[in-house]
Amino acid sequence: MASKAGGDGKEAINEQVIANTYANMRTEMNQFYTKITELEMEVSEHSLVIGAIEPLDPSRRCYRMIGGVLVERTIKEVLPAVKRNKEGLEEVIARMHEALERKKKEITEFELKYKIRIRKADNDAEDEGGKKEGTAQGVLVGPA
Repeated sequence: MASKAGGDGKEAINEQVIANTYANMRTEMNQFYTKITELEMEVSEHSLVIGAIEPLDPSRRCYRMIGGVLVERTIKEVLPAVKRNKEGLEEVIARMHEALERKKKEITEFELKYKIRIRKADNDAEDEGGKKEGTAQGVLVGPA
């Protein structure tokens, strides 16, 4: 009898460890998504800057923020640096996507190994969806 009680406690601990490990893996995957999105926004900003300054005269003055300091340069000096930074960000994003795919595969294998299934609260989602449809959010209408 005493050995059975000890075994149940160990099994509960193992389940808790597995659940914590799984939650940590999911958190890491979400962090990858967040970082990729952030870097993609930076690439988009770099593209906007490149598009704005490329057609201008290369000897024209422009300002660039370097380490919190605004520095005066010429477009000829800044444009190659901005393009290099954009390319570097794109390479980092590609590596992050690869790491994300590895993490997804690792999570899938973990789910199969421990027979993990995620329960979705369909009733909660439907209730929230109904509430959102009936309310106007973020709309400001002035007098006609």
